[in-house]
Amino acid sequence: MPIYEYKCKECGESVELIQSVNDAPVTKCEKCGGEMSKVLSPPAIQFKGSGWYVTDYSDKYSKKGKTEENSDKKEDKKTEEKKANTTAAKEN
Repeated sequence: MPIYEYKCKECGESVELIQSVNDAPVTKCEKCGGEMSKVLSPPAIQFKGSGWYVTDYSDKYSKKGKTEENSDKKEDKKTEEKKANTTAAKEN
């Protein structure tokens, strides 16, 4: 159930209530009897993880990332082979 925040227009008392969507809004302050109004506030959202859909789950990104990773690995292998060949040539 959602949490609604009400504020009294007379005394400034602020109250948070857990109410059903079907419940009637609070109209009278329990402290002073003044008129209450709903307070609109931004929703509490937490973003967790390394990124967004595009970077985490998108097919385009995953295919592109895999291709780049594979090409990097191929380049590393070529570099290692060159070093090994150079070392073998020096020894002979």
